Amino acid sequence: MNEVLATMMNHRSIRRFKEEQVPREQIEQIVRAAQMASSSNFMQSYSLIGITEPAMKEELGAITGLPYVATNGHLFIFCADLHRVTVRGTEEEAKNMESMLESSALYQIAVIDAALAAQNAALAAESLGLGVVIIGAIAKDIARLDTMLKLPKYVVPLFAMAIGVPDQHTDIKPRLPVPAVYFENHYMASREEQLVQIDQYDEQMSAYYAGRNENTRNDTWSHKHVAVLQSKVPVHHFTRYVQSKGLNRS
Repeated sequence: MNEVLATMMNHRSIRRFKEEQVPREQIEQIVRAAQMASSSNFMQSYSLIGITEPAMKEELGAITGLPYVATNGHLFIFCADLHRVTVRGTEEEAKNMESMLESSALYQIAVIDAALAAQNAALAAESLGLGVVIIGAIAKDIARLDTMLKLPKYVVPLFAMAIGVPDQHTDIKPRLPVPAVYFENHYMASREEQLVQIDQYDEQMSAYYAGRNENTRNDTWSHKHVAVLQSKVPVHHFTRYVQSKGLNRS
C-alpha cells in the first residue's frame, strides 16, 4: 500500500483538537490541494471561507451545538458558488444566464465541485498529520449563517470542515462491504442480496459501537439511519433557503 492509500485508509473523524492554530503555510497548501480537484467544465463553482474571528467561531458553535466548531486549529466553510462566473457578464448577459444558473443541473454541479474540493482538502490535511471532521450542522440556522458570511446571490454554504492537531485517538469506523456498494453493469437487483450484505455489516457495526474507545452504544447502521429518516427533523427550510438564493429552482 502506498503512502496516499495508507493516509486514506487511516481516515477517522476528529472532534477534539489541541489549542494550536494551523500555520498559514499549511492552510494555503490545503486550499491549493482542494483546488486541484476535478471540476465540471472547469467552472470551479465553489468557494472556501476560513473563519478566523473567535467570536464568529463561538457563534457557529452556538448554532451547531458542537464545541469543536469553536475550538479547532482552523475552520473552513465550503460553499457552492455560481456567483463568481457572473461577475464579468454584462447586465444583459447576466439576465440570459439566469435559466441555467437557477437550474437543478447547475446546482448539482456546484455541490459536486465543492464536495470534490473538500475531499482533496481533507486528504491534504491528514497527510500533514492534522485531524479533520466534516460538519453539516451549520445548516441548523442557515439564514443566520448567510448573514454572518455576507453571501451574495448564487452562493450557499454547504458544510464546514474543522481541522487541527488531534487531541484524541478515535477508532476507524468499518465501512459497508465492497459488494454492498460496488456493482458491475447494473444495480444489485435483489433486495435479498442487499439484506445479506447489510445484515453482516450491522453485526460488524454493532461490535464497533459496543467496543470503541469512547461514546459506546448499542446500535447498528440500519437502526440508526431508519430512525433518523423517520424523525421528522425539519429540513425543508434548507430547500427554501437555497431557492431564495436563486439556485435549484428548476
